[in-house]
Amino acid sequence: MQNGCAGAIASCAAAAVERWNPILKEKKRKKKRVIPGFGLSLGIVTAMLGLIVVIPLCTLVIFSAQLSFPEFISTVTRPRVLSSYAVSFRTAFVAAVIDAVMGTILAWVLVRYEFPGKEIMNGIIELPFALPTAVAGISLTHLTTTNGWVGSIFYRLFGIQIAYTTIGITVALVFIGIPFVVRSVQPVLESLDPQFEEAANILGANGRQTLWHVILPEIFPSLIAGFTTSFARGLGEYGSVVFIAGNTPYKTEIAPLMIMSELQEYDYASATSIALVMLLAAFAILFINAVVQSRASRIVSGIA
Repeated sequence: MQNGCAGAIASCAAAAVERWNPILKEKKRKKKRVIPGFGLSLGIVTAMLGLIVVIPLCTLVIFSAQLSFPEFISTVTRPRVLSSYAVSFRTAFVAAVIDAVMGTILAWVLVRYEFPGKEIMNGIIELPFALPTAVAGISLTHLTTTNGWVGSIFYRLFGIQIAYTTIGITVALVFIGIPFVVRSVQPVLESLDPQFEEAANILGANGRQTLWHVILPEIFPSLIAGFTTSFARGLGEYGSVVFIAGNTPYKTEIAPLMIMSELQEYDYASATSIALVMLLAAFAILFINAVVQSRASRIVSGIA
């Protein structure tokens, strides 16, 4: 009897081992890493971040520290500097709003429709990433002057001058910022199942209700990410804006141009002080982006 029980226990144990052996092997296989271990990987990442990001940013603080605090405040609050901040923030915000709307429409067309030349259009979206900003600025300036193809039409019919105004700056910022929105929203739309829209239609929802209650909540976090990255890029853009802006003090002079002007006069402390303000603004934008995205994701998860 004891031998029979022992044999049954042994057979059960063998069966359990045979059953769990593939699972254990799979776990061991998953533990293997293609890249080096955590310690080495963390060291490489920390070193790269230190060399590429932290050290250059620290130089801003070091050079700005050459000024006393009253001198720093006086430098970054000069009327001309404040005007350049206003131009940069206003045009970058308006351009980011336009990018958010038009970029979402472009992403929707690229995902939901098939048409000749779709792949070409999909590639052209990334052209602002590859095109040198100076080339983009010169091209946009020639197009939007009062003698250009586009600018002459607006000036003759509506009396609107595009180049050398804040409108021209906004046009340039829309050009360089729209890929951020498209590439942020496009993957989310691709993963969104059209059956949700069909279910909403079956339940009696019209197109506007489907857009606001089904589609928009899903793409809202990625839309916010695209908007904020476009906004941040617009704040620091120089090459594509400096040609079309006209650079008129107190009217079309942007903050990056003020930094370059101080550098040309070898006033590194003033240049880095203005740059430090722009850096703090960029950090604030990224922080707000993270908070909004986190809350939006929680709301979407709660709805789902």
